[in-house]
Amino acid sequence: MPSLVPLLRRLRPVWLENRPHCLLCGAPADNAELPLCPGCDADLPWLGGQCAICALPLPSQGLACGECLKKPPPFSRVETPWRYAFPMDSLVTRFKHHGQWPLGRLLGLLLARHLQHAFHDGLPRPDLLLPVPLAPRRQRQRGFNQAAMLADWLGSSLQLQVAGRIVQRIRETPTQQGLDAATRKRNLRDAFALDVGTDLRGLHLALVDDVLTTGATAARIAQLLRKAGAARVDVYCLARTPKPD
Repeated sequence: MPSLVPLLRRLRPVWLENRPHCLLCGAPADNAELPLCPGCDADLPWLGGQCAICALPLPSQGLACGECLKKPPPFSRVETPWRYAFPMDSLVTRFKHHGQWPLGRLLGLLLARHLQHAFHDGLPRPDLLLPVPLAPRRQRQRGFNQAAMLADWLGSSLQLQVAGRIVQRIRETPTQQGLDAATRKRNLRDAFALDVGTDLRGLHLALVDDVLTTGATAARIAQLLRKAGAARVDVYCLARTPKPD
């Protein structure tokens, strides 16, 4: 009977490699921790020029947009890697509305990579990550809060503490999608509250959400956190939408 050793030697590297595949195109990925190929990574809608405060896409880097100059928001900085454009819009939708958690985890790891570079370049590390809460009825319908899952993945990757109950949504509101900025602000009036007895004095906090559109939700929560004594509030999200025009 012929020896099986040569055959096993040929098969052994296949067993040991267990190479992951890109979740977007199926091509081999570079490493097991990040299932994304270099081509798809490069083709994501990376955010170039942006407002130095709210990350609104701009033609150049390092400037503040007109809205932030006219009325500075209560948060200090929005940190996000991408524009909300194809395929990022599709990936967020598949994670958020169709429960495709592997895609959500991939996006969370990519956001963690982006933040790690930002910290290295001088962005201050926050004391706590705070996920933006979902309306209770909507969370029951969906079964999960995508912002809380992103915060957990970021906390694990960046060794940051996550505090998921400090910010609470106390009033059901209609969905924000499709509303203009003024309507969004009215929609969020008295929608959020902070956990009673939480001491936030002097802390640097970072809100975590999936997409920043007008910034109304982030601004409302940041305002509450600053009133409670937070020294700084940043916003970490997957993508930033451009202005409608």
